[in-house]
Amino acid sequence: MKVVALVSGGKDSCYAMMRCIHFGHEIVALANLVPECDSVDELDSYMYQTVGHQIVEAYAQCMGLPLFRKRIQGKPKAFDLKYSETNGDEVEDLEVLLRHVKSRIPSVDAVSSGAIASDYQRLRVENVCSRLGLVSLAYLWKQDQTELLQQMVDSGISAILIKVASMGLQPQIHLGMELSAVFPVLTQLHEYFGANVCGEGGEYESLTLDCPLFKNGRIVLDESSTVLVSTSSIVQVGFLHPKRFHVEHKGLEDNRDTGKVYWVADEVERSQCLKKQQSWTYDEATGECRVSKTEDYVTISCWLATKTHKGAGEDLSRLLYLTLELLAKEDLGWDAVLYIHLYVESMKDFAQINSMYSQHITEADCPRGVPSRSTVEVPLAACGLGDVMVEVFAARNTSKKVLHVQSISCWAPSCIGPYSQATLHGNILFMAGQIGLDPPTMALVTDGPAAETLQCLQNARAVAESFGSASTIFITVYCSLSLNKQQREEVESQCTTFFGDGAVLPIIFYVLVSSLPKG
Repeated sequence: MKVVALVSGGKDSCYAMMRCIHFGHEIVALANLVPECDSVDELDSYMYQTVGHQIVEAYAQCMGLPLFRKRIQGKPKAFDLKYSETNGDEVEDLEVLLRHVKSRIPSVDAVSSGAIASDYQRLRVENVCSRLGLVSLAYLWKQDQTELLQQMVDSGISAILIKVASMGLQPQIHLGMELSAVFPVLTQLHEYFGANVCGEGGEYESLTLDCPLFKNGRIVLDESSTVLVSTSSIVQVGFLHPKRFHVEHKGLEDNRDTGKVYWVADEVERSQCLKKQQSWTYDEATGECRVSKTEDYVTISCWLATKTHKGAGEDLSRLLYLTLELLAKEDLGWDAVLYIHLYVESMKDFAQINSMYSQHITEADCPRGVPSRSTVEVPLAACGLGDVMVEVFAARNTSKKVLHVQSISCWAPSCIGPYSQATLHGNILFMAGQIGLDPPTMALVTDGPAAETLQCLQNARAVAESFGSASTIFITVYCSLSLNKQQREEVESQCTTFFGDGAVLPIIFYVLVSSLPKG
């Protein structure tokens, strides 16, 4: 994909670019947000690093890429973890910036960010990307911070500490120190006080002066001053204010067609996209529904009794409309749904089914988070169940916790769309369907069914660990009918081995289905 990289001047955004290139993407532009006033070094921002912003303009020359910059007009206004478009919020400056980049470079597909542990930042970048039809790439997400920092040092990134705000870090000593030199101190602070080695808790901020992507030159900080914010005996806070710097050329000819800096105006004309009013009239077939209720939960199954000629997408639309009507009779809505099973007659219809699903179940409909989901192909028509069947599991108590990561990362497969990796309700974690995708590439592993099974289990474990899940009690393994007997036995052996170290082996339910997503 062609990528615009969000850069702050720090080590994380630079290393994130290197990881993008490692996984086959192309960085075509840089984007940066700066304070409204040049004399201001640091803003009270929950989103952006601005210390050292004076030097970021040199990145365009060093990398030979266009750099788009915008002044931050907004303030932090929407503080909930989940973000929705909010006038005057600092996140909207990012939307204006990226929308401008996309208008200037229409081939841009994705956005790279250096998010490591902050759900607050990740969710806001994902929100903006979703609005602009861009893919969020967060290749540092959920990585072990000690290992990650070591990788940065080993990769050839030359960065200095430009701000310190942690017990054990002193402005007079550590500001301006190379990351490689201060690495042992950071690991000690992690051992003694639980400090974040990569500075994710605000312990420090860094400024990258050179890295392998700087093909044209390296930045030399000629003069700076130290600004002390706090001289507390417990935690001293200070940062470097760059006064003079220059780019030291690496002996390579500059690319004169790129490497320019473009300032983005505060307002960029928005395209007028009017949402179509949805009309759900449907007379061709009667929907069949079954509702099972307990004091705490509601299960709804819907299908069309006869095969129609409107297509699987329109059939799903009818079924979701009926499902919502039945939920409403229980004083519930999509936000109460924990899990959705989609059964389809043919995986060839997956794209249109997914598109229609996205129109019905949206982030706006689910303030607590969109449900988790699985999709498999089964011979519905032969059983008189049409082309698609929906099974919804909802809770009357909607105190659920949802994990929905749309960014592509090395952690676990992304869920780009209105379905989440997992939903926690009470003490039970409901996991979305997993297929054997390699997280950073989102491609199926190619070493056969056993390898796919292992990748599925590793992906599921990564998600479960995010919730602190202690044990697996039940797992359904869907196997394609294309597998022969030996391959099925290999799948079973892989599952047994994977869970073999646990005190209790979970109940494993094997189901043969016609086909799975991605073939």
